[in-house]
Amino acid sequence: MSEIKLSLLIQSKWRQLLLLSLVLLISSCRTLGPDFEEPDVKWLKNWQAGTELEKATEDQPAIHSWWQQFDDPVLISLIENARVENLSLRIAALRILESRAVQGIVGSSLYPQLQEITAATDLVSTQQSGTGSQDQVVTQAQGVVGWELDLWGRFQRAIATADASFFASVSRQRDLQVLVTAQVANLYFSYRVTESRLAITRNNASIQKRSFDITEERFAEGEESELDFQQARTQYLATLSVIPQLEQSLRTTRNALCLLLVNLQGPIPLLTEKSTDLPSVEPSTLKKFPSQILVQRPDVRVAAWQVAAQSAQIGIAEADYFPAISLLGSLGWSGSSLDAVPSASAFSVGPALRWRIFDHGAILNSIRAENVKLQQAIESFQATVLEAANEVDTATYNVVKSNEQQKILDESV
Repeated sequence: MSEIKLSLLIQSKWRQLLLLSLVLLISSCRTLGPDFEEPDVKWLKNWQAGTELEKATEDQPAIHSWWQQFDDPVLISLIENARVENLSLRIAALRILESRAVQGIVGSSLYPQLQEITAATDLVSTQQSGTGSQDQVVTQAQGVVGWELDLWGRFQRAIATADASFFASVSRQRDLQVLVTAQVANLYFSYRVTESRLAITRNNASIQKRSFDITEERFAEGEESELDFQQARTQYLATLSVIPQLEQSLRTTRNALCLLLVNLQGPIPLLTEKSTDLPSVEPSTLKKFPSQILVQRPDVRVAAWQVAAQSAQIGIAEADYFPAISLLGSLGWSGSSLDAVPSASAFSVGPALRWRIFDHGAILNSIRAENVKLQQAIESFQATVLEAANEVDTATYNVVKSNEQQKILDESV
Protein backbone atom coordinates (compact mmCIF):
# COMPACT_ATOMS: atom_id res chain seq x y z
CA MET A 1 0.00 0.00 0.00
CA SER A 2 2.82 2.36 0.86
CA GLU A 3 4.46 1.64 -2.51
CA ILE A 4 1.27 2.70 -4.31
CA LYS A 5 1.12 5.95 -2.33
CA LEU A 6 4.79 6.62 -3.11
CA SER A 7 4.19 6.02 -6.80
CA LEU A 8 1.21 8.37 -6.81
CA LEU A 9 3.26 11.00 -4.98
CA ILE A 10 6.06 10.76 -7.54
CA GLN A 11 3.59 11.06 -10.42
CA SER A 12 2.03 14.11 -8.77
CA LYS A 13 5.45 15.75 -8.36
CA TRP A 14 6.27 15.08 -12.03
CA ARG A 15 3.00 16.63 -13.11
CA GLN A 16 3.66 19.71 -11.01
CA LEU A 17 7.18 19.97 -12.44
CA LEU A 18 5.89 19.60 -16.00
CA LEU A 19 3.19 22.20 -15.37
CA LEU A 20 5.74 24.60 -13.86
CA SER A 21 8.07 24.10 -16.84
CA LEU A 22 5.21 24.79 -19.24
CA VAL A 23 4.27 27.99 -17.38
CA LEU A 24 7.89 29.19 -17.43
CA LEU A 25 8.16 28.38 -21.12
CA ILE A 26 5.03 30.34 -21.99
CA SER A 27 6.03 33.30 -19.82
CA SER A 28 9.40 33.51 -21.52
CA CYS A 29 7.89 33.53 -25.02
CA ARG A 30 8.12 36.59 -27.23
CA THR A 31 7.37 37.65 -30.77
CA LEU A 32 10.37 36.84 -32.90
CA GLY A 33 11.75 38.84 -35.80
CA PRO A 34 12.32 42.58 -36.29
CA ASP A 35 9.53 45.10 -35.82
CA PHE A 36 8.89 47.10 -38.98
CA GLU A 37 10.45 50.53 -39.27
CA GLU A 38 10.14 52.46 -42.51
CA PRO A 39 13.55 52.78 -44.17
CA ASP A 40 15.19 56.16 -43.65
CA VAL A 41 15.91 58.18 -46.80
CA LYS A 42 18.75 60.34 -45.54
CA TRP A 43 19.16 62.58 -48.58
CA LEU A 44 15.44 63.42 -48.60
CA LYS A 45 15.72 65.73 -45.59
CA ASN A 46 17.72 68.28 -47.59
CA TRP A 47 16.11 67.59 -50.97
CA GLN A 48 14.19 70.21 -52.89
CA ALA A 49 12.94 70.21 -56.46
CA GLY A 50 15.48 71.79 -58.81
CA THR A 51 13.73 75.13 -59.27
CA GLU A 52 12.83 78.23 -57.31
CA LEU A 53 9.44 77.66 -55.74
CA GLU A 54 7.23 80.19 -54.08
CA LYS A 55 6.12 79.88 -50.51
CA ALA A 56 2.96 77.82 -50.09
CA THR A 57 -0.29 79.58 -49.26
CA GLU A 58 -3.42 78.26 -47.63
CA ASP A 59 -5.55 78.77 -50.77
CA GLN A 60 -3.39 76.71 -53.11
CA PRO A 61 -5.48 74.22 -55.17
CA ALA A 62 -5.76 70.71 -53.88
CA ILE A 63 -3.17 68.45 -55.47
CA HIS A 64 -5.46 65.42 -55.51
CA SER A 65 -7.99 67.21 -57.80
CA TRP A 66 -5.67 69.21 -60.04
CA TRP A 67 -7.85 68.71 -63.13
CA GLN A 68 -10.56 70.88 -61.56
CA GLN A 69 -8.36 73.91 -62.26
CA PHE A 70 -9.09 73.63 -65.98
CA ASP A 71 -12.80 74.22 -65.30
CA ASP A 72 -13.67 71.97 -68.24
CA PRO A 73 -16.89 69.98 -67.67
CA VAL A 74 -16.01 67.50 -70.42
CA LEU A 75 -12.59 66.72 -68.93
CA ILE A 76 -14.03 66.40 -65.43
CA SER A 77 -16.78 64.08 -66.66
CA LEU A 78 -14.34 61.90 -68.61
CA ILE A 79 -12.11 61.48 -65.56
CA GLU A 80 -15.06 60.62 -63.32
CA ASN A 81 -16.29 58.03 -65.84
CA ALA A 82 -12.81 56.52 -66.17
CA ARG A 83 -12.50 56.13 -62.40
CA VAL A 84 -15.73 54.13 -62.40
CA GLU A 85 -15.52 52.16 -65.65
CA ASN A 86 -11.81 51.52 -66.19
CA LEU A 87 -11.15 47.78 -66.09
CA SER A 88 -7.66 48.10 -64.62
CA LEU A 89 -9.06 50.08 -61.70
CA ARG A 90 -11.79 47.49 -61.22
CA ILE A 91 -9.25 44.69 -61.16
CA ALA A 92 -7.17 46.62 -58.62
CA ALA A 93 -10.29 47.13 -56.47
CA LEU A 94 -11.04 43.40 -56.61
CA ARG A 95 -7.49 42.68 -55.48
CA ILE A 96 -8.17 44.87 -52.45
CA LEU A 97 -11.17 42.69 -51.63
CA GLU A 98 -9.04 39.59 -52.15
CA SER A 99 -6.32 40.80 -49.80
CA ARG A 100 -9.00 41.73 -47.27
CA ALA A 101 -10.31 38.16 -47.38
CA VAL A 102 -6.77 36.85 -46.90
CA GLN A 103 -6.52 39.05 -43.82
CA GLY A 104 -9.55 37.29 -42.38
CA ILE A 105 -8.14 33.85 -43.18
CA VAL A 106 -4.78 34.58 -41.56
CA GLY A 107 -6.41 36.27 -38.57
CA SER A 108 -8.38 33.11 -37.78
CA SER A 109 -5.09 31.32 -37.01
CA LEU A 110 -5.05 32.92 -33.54
CA TYR A 111 -8.03 30.75 -32.57
CA PRO A 112 -8.29 26.95 -32.41
CA GLN A 113 -7.12 25.84 -35.82
CA LEU A 114 -8.74 22.41 -35.72
CA GLN A 115 -12.46 22.25 -34.99
CA GLU A 116 -13.98 19.15 -36.44
CA ILE A 117 -17.09 17.09 -35.76
CA THR A 118 -17.59 13.71 -37.41
CA ALA A 119 -20.59 11.43 -37.20
CA ALA A 120 -21.55 8.15 -38.87
CA THR A 121 -24.38 5.64 -38.71
CA ASP A 122 -23.85 2.11 -40.01
CA LEU A 123 -26.15 -0.85 -40.46
CA VAL A 124 -24.27 -3.98 -39.37
CA SER A 125 -25.65 -7.38 -40.35
CA THR A 126 -24.03 -10.43 -38.73
CA GLN A 127 -24.49 -13.91 -40.23
CA GLN A 128 -23.84 -16.92 -37.95
CA SER A 129 -24.40 -20.56 -38.92
CA GLY A 130 -27.21 -22.16 -36.99
CA THR A 131 -28.43 -18.93 -35.37
CA GLY A 132 -29.43 -16.91 -38.41
CA SER A 133 -28.68 -13.23 -38.91
CA GLN A 134 -28.54 -10.41 -36.44
CA ASP A 135 -28.89 -6.73 -37.48
CA GLN A 136 -27.83 -3.71 -35.49
CA VAL A 137 -27.45 0.03 -36.09
CA VAL A 138 -24.17 1.49 -34.83
CA THR A 139 -23.92 5.27 -34.37
CA GLN A 140 -20.66 7.09 -33.70
CA ALA A 141 -19.91 10.77 -33.12
CA GLN A 142 -16.66 12.52 -32.31
CA GLY A 143 -15.55 16.12 -31.82
CA VAL A 144 -11.88 17.14 -32.06
CA VAL A 145 -10.33 20.48 -31.12
CA GLY A 146 -6.70 21.46 -31.72
CA TRP A 147 -5.15 24.79 -30.80
CA GLU A 148 -1.52 25.61 -31.51
CA LEU A 149 -0.45 28.36 -29.13
CA ASP A 150 1.23 31.37 -30.71
CA LEU A 151 4.20 31.25 -28.34
CA TRP A 152 6.75 32.83 -30.67
CA GLY A 153 4.56 35.22 -32.64
CA ARG A 154 4.44 33.07 -35.77
CA PHE A 155 0.77 33.81 -36.34
CA GLN A 156 1.14 37.47 -35.31
CA ARG A 157 3.85 37.93 -37.93
CA ALA A 158 1.66 36.21 -40.52
CA ILE A 159 -1.13 38.65 -39.68
CA ALA A 160 1.32 41.56 -40.01
CA THR A 161 2.26 40.29 -43.49
CA ALA A 162 -1.39 40.04 -44.50
CA ASP A 163 -2.08 43.56 -43.16
CA ALA A 164 0.86 45.00 -45.09
CA SER A 165 -0.25 43.23 -48.26
CA PHE A 166 -3.74 44.70 -47.83
CA PHE A 167 -2.45 48.25 -47.46
CA ALA A 168 -0.12 47.69 -50.41
CA SER A 169 -3.11 46.69 -52.57
CA VAL A 170 -4.92 49.88 -51.51
CA SER A 171 -1.88 51.98 -52.44
CA ARG A 172 -1.60 50.20 -55.80
CA GLN A 173 -5.19 51.07 -56.59
CA ARG A 174 -4.57 54.71 -55.67
CA ASP A 175 -1.41 54.74 -57.78
CA LEU A 176 -3.42 53.38 -60.71
CA GLN A 177 -6.04 56.08 -60.16
CA VAL A 178 -3.34 58.72 -60.56
CA LEU A 179 -2.05 57.03 -63.72
CA VAL A 180 -5.48 56.64 -65.32
CA THR A 181 -6.42 60.24 -64.48
CA ALA A 182 -3.21 61.54 -66.07
CA GLN A 183 -3.75 59.37 -69.15
CA VAL A 184 -7.31 60.62 -69.62
CA ALA A 185 -6.21 64.26 -69.27
CA ASN A 186 -3.28 63.78 -71.63
CA LEU A 187 -5.42 62.04 -74.28
CA TYR A 188 -8.19 64.60 -73.93
CA PHE A 189 -5.86 67.53 -74.55
CA SER A 190 -4.21 65.64 -77.41
CA TYR A 191 -7.63 65.08 -78.93
CA ARG A 192 -8.63 68.72 -78.61
CA VAL A 193 -5.28 69.93 -79.99
CA THR A 194 -5.47 67.54 -82.94
CA GLU A 195 -9.07 68.60 -83.53
CA SER A 196 -7.97 72.26 -83.62
CA ARG A 197 -5.04 71.49 -85.93
CA LEU A 198 -7.36 69.61 -88.26
CA ALA A 199 -9.78 72.55 -88.41
CA ILE A 200 -6.91 74.97 -89.09
CA THR A 201 -5.42 72.70 -91.77
CA ARG A 202 -8.76 72.33 -93.55
CA ASN A 203 -9.20 76.09 -93.48
CA ASN A 204 -5.68 76.58 -94.84
CA ALA A 205 -6.36 74.01 -97.56
CA SER A 206 -9.52 75.91 -98.53
CA ILE A 207 -7.58 79.18 -98.75
CA GLN A 208 -4.72 77.58 -100.69
CA LYS A 209 -7.26 75.95 -103.05
CA ARG A 210 -8.65 79.38 -103.96
CA SER A 211 -5.12 80.71 -104.38
CA PHE A 212 -4.22 77.72 -106.56
CA ASP A 213 -7.34 78.20 -108.70
CA ILE A 214 -6.45 81.86 -109.26
CA THR A 215 -2.84 80.98 -110.11
CA GLU A 216 -4.02 78.26 -112.50
CA GLU A 217 -6.32 80.70 -114.32
CA ARG A 218 -3.58 83.33 -114.55
CA PHE A 219 -1.11 80.68 -115.76
CA ALA A 220 -3.58 79.61 -118.45
CA GLU A 221 -3.90 83.25 -119.56
CA GLY A 222 -0.12 83.63 -119.55
CA GLU A 223 -0.02 86.08 -116.68
CA GLU A 224 1.77 83.71 -114.25
CA SER A 225 4.90 81.62 -114.75
CA GLU A 226 4.84 77.84 -114.56
CA LEU A 227 7.06 78.05 -111.46
CA ASP A 228 4.39 80.04 -109.58
CA PHE A 229 1.75 77.60 -110.77
CA GLN A 230 3.73 74.55 -109.61
CA GLN A 231 4.58 76.17 -106.26
CA ALA A 232 0.90 76.95 -105.56
CA ARG A 233 -0.08 73.43 -106.58
CA THR A 234 2.64 71.84 -104.41
CA GLN A 235 1.70 73.96 -101.39
CA TYR A 236 -1.98 73.07 -101.73
CA LEU A 237 -1.31 69.34 -102.13
CA ALA A 238 1.16 69.32 -99.23
CA THR A 239 -1.50 70.84 -96.99
CA LEU A 240 -4.06 68.30 -98.21
CA SER A 241 -1.67 65.43 -97.39
CA VAL A 242 -1.57 66.49 -93.74
CA ILE A 243 -5.34 66.09 -93.30
CA PRO A 244 -5.42 62.24 -93.48
CA GLN A 245 -2.53 62.09 -91.03
CA LEU A 246 -4.36 64.34 -88.57
CA GLU A 247 -7.59 62.36 -89.01
CA GLN A 248 -5.69 59.17 -88.28
CA SER A 249 -4.14 60.70 -85.16
CA LEU A 250 -7.58 61.92 -84.04
CA ARG A 251 -9.08 58.46 -84.44
CA THR A 252 -6.16 56.81 -82.60
CA THR A 253 -6.47 59.24 -79.70
CA ARG A 254 -10.22 58.74 -79.52
CA ASN A 255 -9.80 54.96 -79.49
CA ALA A 256 -7.27 55.23 -76.67
CA LEU A 257 -9.78 57.28 -74.67
CA CYS A 258 -12.50 54.74 -75.44
CA LEU A 259 -10.24 52.00 -74.14
CA LEU A 260 -9.75 53.80 -70.83
CA LEU A 261 -13.49 54.44 -70.58
CA VAL A 262 -14.40 50.91 -71.73
CA ASN A 263 -16.49 52.34 -74.55
CA LEU A 264 -15.74 50.67 -77.88
CA GLN A 265 -19.29 50.83 -79.26
CA GLY A 266 -18.85 54.15 -80.98
CA PRO A 267 -17.78 57.77 -80.53
CA ILE A 268 -17.68 59.21 -77.06
CA PRO A 269 -20.77 61.44 -76.75
CA LEU A 270 -18.85 64.10 -74.84
CA LEU A 271 -16.41 64.48 -77.76
CA THR A 272 -18.95 64.58 -80.59
CA GLU A 273 -19.67 68.26 -80.18
CA LYS A 274 -17.58 70.28 -82.57
CA SER A 275 -15.40 72.61 -80.57
CA THR A 276 -12.00 74.07 -81.25
CA ASP A 277 -11.75 75.90 -77.94
CA LEU A 278 -9.04 74.45 -75.76
CA PRO A 279 -9.37 74.45 -71.97
CA SER A 280 -7.26 77.19 -70.48
CA VAL A 281 -5.76 77.67 -67.07
CA GLU A 282 -3.71 80.37 -65.47
CA PRO A 283 0.05 79.80 -65.56
CA SER A 284 0.95 77.38 -62.81
CA THR A 285 2.66 78.72 -59.72
CA LEU A 286 4.62 76.07 -57.91
CA LYS A 287 4.48 76.01 -54.15
CA LYS A 288 6.99 74.75 -51.67
CA PHE A 289 6.02 71.61 -49.86
CA PRO A 290 7.80 69.51 -47.23
CA SER A 291 10.14 67.03 -48.86
CA GLN A 292 8.69 64.24 -46.71
CA ILE A 293 5.43 64.54 -48.65
CA LEU A 294 7.26 62.76 -51.45
CA VAL A 295 7.13 59.48 -49.53
CA GLN A 296 3.33 59.74 -49.40
CA ARG A 297 3.04 59.08 -53.12
CA PRO A 298 1.03 55.90 -53.74
CA ASP A 299 3.89 54.15 -55.56
CA VAL A 300 6.25 54.91 -52.66
CA ARG A 301 3.67 53.64 -50.17
CA VAL A 302 3.42 50.38 -52.11
CA ALA A 303 7.19 49.91 -51.81
CA ALA A 304 7.06 50.71 -48.07
CA TRP A 305 4.30 48.18 -47.40
CA GLN A 306 6.26 45.56 -49.31
CA VAL A 307 9.14 46.15 -46.89
CA ALA A 308 6.74 45.72 -43.98
CA ALA A 309 5.36 42.47 -45.36
CA GLN A 310 8.82 41.03 -45.91
CA SER A 311 10.03 42.15 -42.47
CA ALA A 312 7.35 40.01 -40.81
CA GLN A 313 8.45 36.96 -42.80
CA ILE A 314 11.73 36.88 -40.84
CA GLY A 315 9.87 36.29 -37.57
CA ILE A 316 7.91 33.44 -39.17
CA ALA A 317 11.16 31.80 -40.27
CA GLU A 318 12.82 32.26 -36.86
CA ALA A 319 9.85 30.61 -35.11
CA ASP A 320 10.83 27.29 -36.70
CA TYR A 321 13.79 27.16 -34.28
CA PHE A 322 11.46 26.70 -31.30
CA PRO A 323 8.90 24.06 -30.31
CA ALA A 324 5.26 24.35 -31.28
CA ILE A 325 2.91 23.49 -28.41
CA SER A 326 -0.71 22.63 -29.10
CA LEU A 327 -3.67 21.86 -26.88
CA LEU A 328 -5.63 18.88 -28.16
CA GLY A 329 -8.99 17.59 -27.01
CA SER A 330 -11.54 15.09 -28.25
CA LEU A 331 -14.95 13.86 -27.20
CA GLY A 332 -16.43 10.70 -28.69
CA TRP A 333 -19.60 8.64 -28.31
CA SER A 334 -20.77 5.40 -29.83
CA GLY A 335 -23.98 3.48 -29.43
CA SER A 336 -25.71 0.39 -30.77
CA SER A 337 -29.34 -0.55 -31.30
CA LEU A 338 -28.75 -3.84 -29.50
CA ASP A 339 -29.65 -3.83 -25.83
CA ALA A 340 -26.78 -6.17 -25.08
CA VAL A 341 -24.23 -3.66 -26.38
CA PRO A 342 -23.91 -0.67 -24.04
CA SER A 343 -23.18 2.88 -25.25
CA ALA A 344 -19.66 4.14 -24.76
CA SER A 345 -18.13 7.61 -24.51
CA ALA A 346 -14.55 8.83 -24.39
CA PHE A 347 -12.95 12.15 -23.48
CA SER A 348 -9.31 13.15 -23.86
CA VAL A 349 -7.41 16.38 -23.43
CA GLY A 350 -3.75 17.27 -23.21
CA PRO A 351 -0.83 19.16 -24.72
CA ALA A 352 1.18 18.11 -27.79
CA LEU A 353 4.73 19.11 -28.63
CA ARG A 354 6.24 19.41 -32.09
CA TRP A 355 9.90 20.42 -32.34
CA ARG A 356 12.13 20.22 -35.36
CA ILE A 357 15.48 19.54 -33.71
CA PHE A 358 17.70 18.34 -36.55
CA ASP A 359 17.21 20.49 -39.64
CA HIS A 360 20.79 20.38 -41.02
CA GLY A 361 20.93 24.18 -41.42
CA ALA A 362 17.63 24.49 -43.31
CA ILE A 363 16.08 26.91 -40.80
CA LEU A 364 19.22 29.07 -40.67
CA ASN A 365 19.35 29.33 -44.43
CA SER A 366 15.63 30.07 -44.57
CA ILE A 367 16.17 33.00 -42.18
CA ARG A 368 19.09 34.19 -44.30
CA ALA A 369 16.96 34.05 -47.44
CA GLU A 370 14.19 36.11 -45.79
CA ASN A 371 16.76 38.65 -44.59
CA VAL A 372 18.16 39.00 -48.10
CA LYS A 373 14.65 39.47 -49.47
CA LEU A 374 14.13 42.21 -46.88
CA GLN A 375 17.28 43.99 -48.02
CA GLN A 376 16.07 43.74 -51.59
CA ALA A 377 12.73 45.28 -50.62
CA ILE A 378 14.53 48.12 -48.82
CA GLU A 379 16.71 48.82 -51.85
CA SER A 380 13.61 48.76 -54.04
CA PHE A 381 12.00 51.30 -51.70
CA GLN A 382 15.04 53.56 -51.96
CA ALA A 383 14.98 53.28 -55.75
CA THR A 384 11.27 54.12 -55.84
CA VAL A 385 11.79 57.26 -53.74
CA LEU A 386 14.72 58.27 -55.94
CA GLU A 387 12.62 57.82 -59.09
CA ALA A 388 9.78 59.80 -57.51
CA ALA A 389 12.16 62.66 -56.69
CA ASN A 390 13.46 62.61 -60.24
CA GLU A 391 9.94 62.78 -61.67
CA VAL A 392 8.93 65.65 -59.38
CA ASP A 393 12.11 67.59 -60.17
CA THR A 394 11.62 67.14 -63.92
CA ALA A 395 7.94 68.03 -63.76
CA THR A 396 8.46 71.20 -61.70
CA TYR A 397 11.23 72.37 -64.01
CA ASN A 398 9.04 71.71 -67.06
CA VAL A 399 6.23 73.78 -65.52
CA VAL A 400 8.55 76.73 -64.93
CA LYS A 401 10.01 76.60 -68.44
CA SER A 402 6.57 76.14 -70.01
CA ASN A 403 5.42 79.32 -68.29
CA GLU A 404 8.45 81.15 -69.70
CA GLN A 405 7.74 79.80 -73.18
CA GLN A 406 4.08 80.77 -72.91
CA LYS A 407 4.99 84.41 -72.24
CA ILE A 408 7.25 84.51 -75.29
CA LEU A 409 4.59 82.91 -77.49
CA ASP A 410 1.98 85.39 -76.26
CA GLU A 411 4.26 88.26 -77.27
CA SER A 412 4.91 86.68 -80.66
CA VAL A 413 1.18 86.34 -81.33
